[in-house]
Amino acid sequence: MRAKTLKELATRLDISITTVSRALAGHEQIALKTRQRVAEAALAYGYVPNTAARTLVSGRSGFVGLVLPIRGPNLVDSFLGEFVTGLGEGLVSRGSDLILATAAEGQSELSVLRHVVESGRADGVVITRIAEIDERLAYLSKRGFPFVAHGRLLDETTSYNWLDTDGAYAFGEAFEMLYSLGHRHFGLVTISESMTFRHLRQDGLAQAIARRGDRSVKLDIATAPRFDRGARVEATNRMLHSAARPTAIIGLFDELALTVMEEAARAGLSIPRDLSVIGFDNVVASAYAPPGLTTFDASIRQAAREIAEMLIQVIEQRPATPLTRLLRPALVARASHGPAPQVQSQS
Repeated sequence: MRAKTLKELATRLDISITTVSRALAGHEQIALKTRQRVAEAALAYGYVPNTAARTLVSGRSGFVGLVLPIRGPNLVDSFLGEFVTGLGEGLVSRGSDLILATAAEGQSELSVLRHVVESGRADGVVITRIAEIDERLAYLSKRGFPFVAHGRLLDETTSYNWLDTDGAYAFGEAFEMLYSLGHRHFGLVTISESMTFRHLRQDGLAQAIARRGDRSVKLDIATAPRFDRGARVEATNRMLHSAARPTAIIGLFDELALTVMEEAARAGLSIPRDLSVIGFDNVVASAYAPPGLTTFDASIRQAAREIAEMLIQVIEQRPATPLTRLLRPALVARASHGPAPQVQSQS
């Protein structure tokens, strides 16, 4: 039999209404076993919290917002698909739900964000794909609205809540691994947009090259707008068909690295015999694109879950100092990298 009200659910569990309410809201003051027991009972008895009543009592909607800009042919790419899944999982486990708002092409993402915030529909928001100078973070900080950013600003003096993955570390590691395999001519396929992750990853690569101090190392860079596949393919092919082709190419993220692998195959190049390719993110497709893309695992889904936990903490506790976490990505060594061609031929 269904439990239509909080009182009915509390009666069946022989627990006070207050305890049941707090358990469903994920309050840490309630023992974990009790929270789990209440959550299982709510599911078993088909209890659904009355959102309107909860809002009146707590002053909160129980929702967290995420704005998705439509900038390409697909609403959600591989990265965002995993991120949204993890974010939803993390919020549900803490008694909140995720609402998505879309910003159509040509529409300001900030205007959509303002509507989500000022309508009172969300208790907090998650901001993704941070620009080097980001007007969304400036707006939210000025308003004092709870948010967590997935990424960082270049201005390290600005205080806000963020979680990021250390792309600079990963790109430095990618260079060192390829250098040790005899590669001296490198390629980087990147985007033209002024995103902070682009800056940090490229800096990590440049700094690793500088630390080696080897004048024989050469770096070619191919740049294209992020959501212009035609331009991306054209830039990649210019690099692949140049008179002096790099022996190793790093994609700023997996989608770019996978494009390199596709175009290399069309050009009759064998990976990794003729060309080594490395990506970043470890999206699902990277494991299945032949021969398997070597990449760095950004733990996208887990990172999103952690962001959900951070945001709930920000909403409920309003910590005095910003919450920040820098995650270290792990190398996923598959079959797309190997010795430089000249090294291979000498063995």
